[in-house]
Amino acid sequence: MIFANPAGAPELACDECGCRWFDRRTDTCYECGAAVSEESREAFRQALENWGQRELLGDSQATPR
Repeated sequence: MIFANPAGAPELACDECGCRWFDRRTDTCYECGAAVSEESREAFRQALENWGQRELLGDSQATPR
C-alpha cells in the first residue's frame, strides 16, 4: 500500500495491516510479520521516481509514467 505523507512524498505501508514500519533485513512488517512483496517494492520505487521528477521539475511539468 502506498500513500502520500503530508509533504507529498510516497510512503510504503504494509498491505496486511497498514503499518509503516518494516525490518529491512528481512523485508517484513514489524507489526504483523507479513512479507513485503517484490510488486510492492517495485511500485514504491516507481512512486519515488515519479515524486522525484515532480519535485525536480515542478508539478505542472512532470510527466507521470
